[in-house]
Amino acid sequence: MKENIKLGLILLLITGLAGFLLGGAYEVTKAPIAEKIASDKQAAMKEILPTADKFDTADVKLNDKVTEVNVGMKGTEIAGYAIKVTPKGYGGPIEIMVGISNDGKVTGIEILTHTETPGLGANAPKPEFSDQYKNKPTKDKLEVVKVAPSKENQIQAITGATITSKAVTLGANDAIDFYNSSLKGDKK
Repeated sequence: MKENIKLGLILLLITGLAGFLLGGAYEVTKAPIAEKIASDKQAAMKEILPTADKFDTADVKLNDKVTEVNVGMKGTEIAGYAIKVTPKGYGGPIEIMVGISNDGKVTGIEILTHTETPGLGANAPKPEFSDQYKNKPTKDKLEVVKVAPSKENQIQAITGATITSKAVTLGANDAIDFYNSSLKGDKK
């Protein structure tokens, strides 16, 4: 019985120390991680809306598909919007930033985070796929095709990753719908 109590106390001491060290590591890394996330977000917005000088969080009513809207400003004029959406992909949520200019064109997409299958859906951030969204009009829904696109609103799927391709396109369409219903024509 004494041996069990001794082993239990040793185990308690070890787990308590491990918990304390993990808590300390979390506190030390929390601020740098938050800074990195903010820096990556700024870089993504600048990439998808290069005409904007600065970005401000928009004060708009969000819906269940749009998680964040940022207004891209060029001087005192609105250059466009960086809209964050999170559709569900094959491996889980895909966090996407979609740029839309005031002239009604998708200026690009940037995939911020994903858990898609390596070698398949994880190829979505690569320019071969993501650059297809540049300069797409916002008047029609985008659609995924398995062959070379023949229409302006078509996106060619990643081979072997149709679910991911459709999820990214759904996210882009969610951003386009939000732009058309809530932001279009909103100029300063």
